[in-house]
Amino acid sequence: MRNFRRLAFFVAALLVALVIVLFVLENNQPATLLFLGWPAPELPVSICVLLALLAGMMLGPFLSWFMGKSRLLK
Repeated sequence: MRNFRRLAFFVAALLVALVIVLFVLENNQPATLLFLGWPAPELPVSICVLLALLAGMMLGPFLSWFMGKSRLLK
């Protein structure tokens, strides 16, 4: 059973990596983003989306932790 879990995790990770590589290869048109009037450097669309995903993955747990702390104070 332990080996099956390892194999399933490896296959799932491999599929996710393959999807990410295909996404990056298909979305390589450059795009310029504006945030509060400030232009960002011209980057491929896939990089912009992946950066937004990573920012959300880092910000989400922090906000969850912060909201949990504020509930404990009440």
